[in-house]
Amino acid sequence: MSMERVTRFLDDNGVKYVILQHSPAYTAQEIAEAVHVPGRHFAKSVLVTIDGRFALAVLPATDRVDLRRLAQSVGAQAVELAEEADFRRCFPDGEPGAMPPFGNLFELEVFVSPHLAEADMIAFNAGSHREVMQLPFTAFERLVKPAEVAM
Repeated sequence: MSMERVTRFLDDNGVKYVILQHSPAYTAQEIAEAVHVPGRHFAKSVLVTIDGRFALAVLPATDRVDLRRLAQSVGAQAVELAEEADFRRCFPDGEPGAMPPFGNLFELEVFVSPHLAEADMIAFNAGSHREVMQLPFTAFERLVKPAEVAM
């Protein structure tokens, strides 16, 4: 259902995208390799809590989110990784760990790494561990309006 929600949103906004299928993979780096996308262009979504509210940190597969740096960048007291049970609450129609970076469709604030913003095209999970979507970063940026912050 997450994939359907994202594709409907993209179609409604006239965005061209590609859907790539692959055998099940679970880490962002494995998925990027499976679909032949450079890790620096594969957007992984990390569910975090920022001062108690859920948000998405979106960064390249090659990077790790630095929670302390993210907290400083957004002026928060505390940033923590969300618990696994929180995935179901925030993304009830997707597989845990396969959240799309379209937090706006799930009422989540989205923060994007400047490293990912350098990519012309990005690829990402769209709700499953078997399918990836690819589209221009500019389309993602226009539709999601993420805050670009160091993380």
